[in-house]
Amino acid sequence: MSKNSSKKAAKDKGKGGAGGTIALNKRARHDYHLEQRFEAGLALQGWELKAIRAGRANIGESYAVVRDGEMYLFGAQITPLISASTHVVAEERRTRKLLLHRREIDTLIGRVQRDGYTLVPTALYWKGNRVKAELALAKGKQAHDKREASKERDWQREKQRLLRRHNKDA
Repeated sequence: MSKNSSKKAAKDKGKGGAGGTIALNKRARHDYHLEQRFEAGLALQGWELKAIRAGRANIGESYAVVRDGEMYLFGAQITPLISASTHVVAEERRTRKLLLHRREIDTLIGRVQRDGYTLVPTALYWKGNRVKAELALAKGKQAHDKREASKERDWQREKQRLLRRHNKDA
């Protein structure tokens, strides 16, 4: 093994979950019409990062809000590890600041206040060594919209089955 390939192997090994998905909000696609997506950084504490690396993040009931011209993530749950440091009070559902560019925040403020959109986090993922949140501008679905989406999903699945069966017989 050459010197360069051993460095690369060590680099890949040390990455951990880099580039991977941490948590998904599957209910968001069911409950909302998702329109435009934004990538935001998260201001985290050390114990939160360790808990995320251990896979203890949940964004199923979270949402983003604008306060004093800044964006915050409410309701995201990061369960602390038992080995979290003793001098830090670990609050698992604390409000976390979202890091976006000023023009993105201004755009989101306008769409939320004027057009009645909601900001829903759809995913948490690694980008390099940083945790990023994918936010979507969303409008709530009515019950009949949810049923329609479910029927469409079932029909697409059935169509794929039929095509597979037809191609296997041919």
